[in-house]
Amino acid sequence: MGAAADVAMDAVPPLDVLVVGAGLAGLAAARALHDQGRSVLVLEARERVGGRVLSHALGHDSVDLGAQWIGPGQPRIAALVAELGLTTFPQWSTGRKLLDLGGRLRAYRHTVPSLPLTSLLELQWAITRLERLCRQVPLDRPLAAPRAAAWDRLSMADWLDRHVRSAEARAVLAGAVRAIFAAEPQTLSLLHVLFYLHSGGGLMKLAAVKGGAQQTRIQGGAQQIAQRLAQRLAPRVILGAPVTRVVQDATGVTLHSAQGRYRARYAILAIPPPLLAALSFEPPLPAARQALAQAPMGATIKCVVAYRTPWWRAAGWSGEVLSDSSPLGLVFDDSPPDGAYGALVAFLLGDAARAWSGRPVAARARIVRDELVRFFGPAARAVIGYVEKDWPADAWSRGCYAAYLPPRLLTATNVDPRAPVGRIHWAGTETARVWHGYMEGALESGARAADEVLTRLRHAHAHESAEETG
Repeated sequence: MGAAADVAMDAVPPLDVLVVGAGLAGLAAARALHDQGRSVLVLEARERVGGRVLSHALGHDSVDLGAQWIGPGQPRIAALVAELGLTTFPQWSTGRKLLDLGGRLRAYRHTVPSLPLTSLLELQWAITRLERLCRQVPLDRPLAAPRAAAWDRLSMADWLDRHVRSAEARAVLAGAVRAIFAAEPQTLSLLHVLFYLHSGGGLMKLAAVKGGAQQTRIQGGAQQIAQRLAQRLAPRVILGAPVTRVVQDATGVTLHSAQGRYRARYAILAIPPPLLAALSFEPPLPAARQALAQAPMGATIKCVVAYRTPWWRAAGWSGEVLSDSSPLGLVFDDSPPDGAYGALVAFLLGDAARAWSGRPVAARARIVRDELVRFFGPAARAVIGYVEKDWPADAWSRGCYAAYLPPRLLTATNVDPRAPVGRIHWAGTETARVWHGYMEGALESGARAADEVLTRLRHAHAHESAEETG
């Protein structure tokens, strides 16, 4: 994959479509267009493909430092994994889980943690209520929900404070929200939370392992999906080509990048929303669309700690931790399917991720190890390997998992994030209707953007043919 002179500005005729971003959304869009015989080129700022899907070598294995899990109800990613010949295996979840509330550790075995009866009843009521409310938010247009304006004025923290009296139940729900969004409850619009839950099948499905969003892993790492898609598109993927300027006119779009200028009839931008602010658009994007692009990114630092064996399994632990007081908001078993070595993956989330972002790796490695010792005991000190990804410090993502909407932003802009602007179309998991924020959503968005452009290309061809015969 590299620069190809025959697709630059002097190419005649111009390309059909330029795609910005070689994450799953951009690659899915490019592949769909290419399969329909359209000329397409993908420009990627990084020297790798995958975007927020990133695998990293750890010994003789690869671990995921970006998107990792797939689950039931995700047909696009499941079909693609099978087509590409990748192997999956179940996420380890056998044994006791840990809940860390205010520094107090509690063990439990089911999806809903053990709490005092009144707190548990209130927690179950709140979960049931959120499951019902989220289904009132249309996936095509959240603002069409019956109480959209009121819900958008509230943060998720506001809703918890108003409706959940038990401090323990509030803390568990806040921890779950933090784990799902990589953001603090007070920063999230309630309307956005409800839409997101509906998009992924509900709170319990997003939080669960078995039957849920964390059910299955990909042997060798999820980045293989992007790498194999890009291999099939080569040499139509150009790396090290950050786009700086987007110019559109009546007949096409010109992209200015570090590798030169490229022109096509249409463009699909498949990059995280905050990156749009760094691009120069001519003519400028509508003000409301620019404002929507100011949505902040979730914040996570993903850390994988390796051991000689998955010793916690023999001790009866699943490796799962949910915490409201540790810098590590979430922990899972990250060992390979054969258990040849042990690994735990820990997430610094939201405020904790922002506080620790940019610090020396050694300092983060120490705090991760020390917190794992607090959770699981002295055996957690025997670390043999450590890798991490500081996503808030990544210039081409600026965070992870996805951008989120704070209170009032959606009602203030009243913009459909999927609506084209002239000849510019949008992809990326933040534009997905289903599994918004997940790999499945990225694939859905890429397919949808490709369909939009293919429809316009067909109409343009039909119009040109009619003029020629007229």
